[in-house]
This record gives sequence, structure tokens and C-alpha cells, in this order.
Amino acid sequence: MNTTNIANFNAPVTVTNVPTLSSSGVLVELSISVWTGRKQDKTATKQVADQNGANKAHINTTKALLGDCAELDAVKKFSAGSRQWSYGGTEGWGDLGQRYLPMMRFPSFHKDITEQRTEFYALVEQFLSTYEFAQTKAQAQLGALYNPDEYPSVESLRDKFKFNIAYPPVPTGGFVQNIQSEAEQYLADEYNRVYTERIEGVMKGVWQRVYDAIKHMSDKLDWGGEGSASEKKRIHATTLDNLRELCGMLPDFNVTNDSRLSTLHAELDQALIGVTTDALREDDTYRAETKKAMDAILSNMAW
Repeated sequence: MNTTNIANFNAPVTVTNVPTLSSSGVLVELSISVWTGRKQDKTATKQVADQNGANKAHINTTKALLGDCAELDAVKKFSAGSRQWSYGGTEGWGDLGQRYLPMMRFPSFHKDITEQRTEFYALVEQFLSTYEFAQTKAQAQLGALYNPDEYPSVESLRDKFKFNIAYPPVPTGGFVQNIQSEAEQYLADEYNRVYTERIEGVMKGVWQRVYDAIKHMSDKLDWGGEGSASEKKRIHATTLDNLRELCGMLPDFNVTNDSRLSTLHAELDQALIGVTTDALREDDTYRAETKKAMDAILSNMAW
């Protein structure tokens, strides 16, 4: 993260009402497990090392147990996409993989992630239905490296695929209020410190994502016009769509009512009114005006 772009967040955030964040959102714990279908072969590793006079500690020979299995690849690709999608609508909370989700976004998030979970298990079943045939093909492809003991049964393999979603509540400072010990004050102070840091982390994350998207938009709009040596860059619809989506996220993630995020949302929302990909591609004057608006917002963000 380019922290120089969020210098205005360097000062500690003062949280006047700690439960605000808790009542405004939940934490998200998304856990997806997928059988990789890959296995280290120690015998092959030793053979490669011996053949090349190398130390086997520096060599790792890994087999794709099913070779090119389209059904397994589909499960892997889908699970990676689900993780990436969940990151897009949430912000990091601490270092344990939890994400913060504003309550305003919870209904649509839960609906979509539930549908994704259903599709995930459908893809898993599709893979399992072809598993034994894929194993037979792998036996021919791997030759002497094939080892039937490395292939789990269909039922045990099914257990290796998991798609779990949980929504633990955002904790509040109240959980230390009933501790009657000499450590009570320390725990209360330490918890409030960590809690404040995590609020800052949520705010910084949203701020930086918006900054990066505006900067990317500005870079794409950068063109000196006719006669300029600069190359006219292509504007993709996804660039504008992503910026609009992030702009819409700002109010939901502004759980502390920070005036900086409110101002940013108002400025960006105003700058994007009527902006279309086609207009930016076809009208050079409009393109230049939009870039000027993006750069003005970036300048305000760097105070």
C-alpha cells in the first residue's frame, strides 16, 4: 500500500462511540478448501537429484495426479473467484483473515455468497462424477510415477472440499468490563487500542482503494490531445464501473461519519455524473475535463 497517499490518516482516529462500528456491520469469515490434486513424489525427486548430481533438498518434484482435469480446474477457478469477489465488498479486520462488512451491504452479500456456495458444491459434484475416469487417464499419463495409494476414495475426497461462511459480530469494549482482576485496566486499554487500530485499518483500506481507482482512471485519461507525443490510452468499461462501485461503497464504510470520506464521496459522485465510456473515447475535450476533475479529487485526497 502506498501510505504516502493517505497521509491524512496518519493521526490516530478518535472513536467517540465504540459500539458504532459493531452496530453498523459484521465480520465475515469465508473459508474455502479445495483438493489441489498435486502430490510431491520423493522417489522422483531422488532420481532427478541423482541423475544431475544435485542435493535433493533443493529439488521438489510434484505430480499433477489427474493431469489436465477440466472439472477440477473449474472448482479451483471458481473458489479463487469467490474469494476475490468477497474481498471486493469487504475490508480487512486484523491479521486473522476476517473481513468487515457494513450492515447495509449484508443482505446482498449474503444472497450472493450463498448462491456461490451452492454453485461451488455443484461443481464439486460434477468433478467427483468424473474422478474415477480421470484417475484411469492419469494412470496412463503418469506411467511408472502412478501410485494408486495417492488417490483418495470419492467419499473421502468429497470431504476435502469446503465452502463455509460465518458472520461473527464485531466485538465491543464491553467484554472486559466484568473482569475483576489487577489486569482489568490493562486489558481494557489494550483492547481499545487494538479496536481503534482496526477501525483505522477499515478506513484506510477503503480510502486507499478509492485513491488507487481514481489514479488508475486519471492515468487512462492522460493524453495531451492532437499533436501530442502521448499515446491515447483505451478506456475500458470496467475501469469506470469499478470506480462507481467504490464510490457507492464509501457511505456504507464510513461508519464513524468521517467528514473526509463524506467529502470524497460527494466530490467523486458529482464528478461521475453523466460520464460514459463512449463519451470518454469519442470526445477529447470531455476526456480532458474528466481527467481534470479526477486530478482535482486526487489533490484533495493528499492533504
